Amino acid sequence: MPEILDQARTRVLENGVGLDEAGVLAVLNLPDEHLPAALQLAHEVRMRWCGPEVEVEGIVSLKTGGCPEDCHFCSQSGLFTSPVRSVWLDIPALVEAAKQTAATGATEFCIVAAVRGPDARLMKQMREGVAAIKAEVDIQVAASLGMLTQEQVDELVEMGVHRYNHNLETCRSYFPNVVTTHSWEERWETLTMVRESGMEVCCGGILGLGESVEQRAEFAAQLAELDPHEVPLNFLNPRPGTPLGDRPVVEGKDALRAIAAFRLAMPRTILRYAGGRELTLGDLGTRDGLLGGINAVIVGNYLTTLGRSATDDLKLLDELKMPVKALSATL
Repeated sequence: MPEILDQARTRVLENGVGLDEAGVLAVLNLPDEHLPAALQLAHEVRMRWCGPEVEVEGIVSLKTGGCPEDCHFCSQSGLFTSPVRSVWLDIPALVEAAKQTAATGATEFCIVAAVRGPDARLMKQMREGVAAIKAEVDIQVAASLGMLTQEQVDELVEMGVHRYNHNLETCRSYFPNVVTTHSWEERWETLTMVRESGMEVCCGGILGLGESVEQRAEFAAQLAELDPHEVPLNFLNPRPGTPLGDRPVVEGKDALRAIAAFRLAMPRTILRYAGGRELTLGDLGTRDGLLGGINAVIVGNYLTTLGRSATDDLKLLDELKMPVKALSATL
């Protein structure tokens, strides 16, 4: 057994203290033959500090495409030639999407907009949309609307949005290679305001943007410092027409190593499968991740890419004897 896994068994599994950056890097550098042991330990950590439940979430795009920012992985940027154009969703469609999400057993419904930050029109749409959903659907509403002002944070709290997603995307040292129209620090400021407001913080990123293994470890350590309630882990699904459209996808074993490492860095966090897992891991790898530290999934499709069917995911959770987290338990 590698020394880092022995150390993690004591530090993380027994004491609930996450690995530091050097420890995460050691896990990310484990040879393939030790990957099953790392995943097994990560699974034990997840069961010990989070339990067997899996949180299921659906997402919908309120405003798709036409974003002024230049996030190099995103086909919703209005600056690239990607085939996504600006579209707004109306309130009835939003409510219907929430109903469909709730029908899968999901407890979370996240409303997403492709913007730098919300303007008055978007905040009005959110206010009406959240009220309409709450009147008709028994589900918790989360939001992802880019960078916020304090006033907007307060307004979202008042609406009843209980969790806010704003991904750091990658580590601080690599971020300027991925986004140039705003800074990592600006994202961090929004996250700090969200945390102080009492809303739950959802913050993760994308692996496979061209970052080094060392930068992957840096990212895990920075997320652990933020201590978000939830970390969505995406794996790059290269989009045609974006600056990262030609990047190779993350190798399945590297993705699983990262899942184990991020779980060992953040033993109590909801670690959510997000975009790219189908491409990177396939069906078998999806199972391995759920037995290696993952304890939440986004069901159905993502914002601009297709996902696994909700039925397949829910069937897999049933096979693995992992109950879907019930709404009553989260209120």
